[in-house]
Amino acid sequence: MTRTTRFSLNAVASALLAVALAGNAPAEPLLSQGISASTCARLLDDLKPADGLSDPINLMLYAWVQGYVTAANIALLEYNNRHLDMSDLTDAHVLWMIRDYCRANPDKKPANALDAYIKTAKKSKAEWKTGTVEWDE
Repeated sequence: MTRTTRFSLNAVASALLAVALAGNAPAEPLLSQGISASTCARLLDDLKPADGLSDPINLMLYAWVQGYVTAANIALLEYNNRHLDMSDLTDAHVLWMIRDYCRANPDKKPANALDAYIKTAKKSKAEWKTGTVEWDE
């Protein structure tokens, strides 16, 4: 398991634990429906970038972004042996980027912000053997 994968799994586990312990009643609908199903307008009600990862919604969003970009990297590697460096996606960068995008596009979804980021982010070449991810066995 790579370091990035372990970090992503740890982030997801931490987010789930934080959400379970938070007891944040106003955020309950967002917690139950998930980030990807929410509109930007809905997410903006609960997103607090200045609170960093101590806020359970911020933590959930950051873990979701890590998973989304990890999946995008696998797709990019399979498609053309390129990937983007996830080290630029610090918690502060992610939270403010999503907040700014959602303020400008309340009718869109947070995934649209990531798609725009992924399309424009610098990508690096990598050695990758297509078909090495065998999930359909």
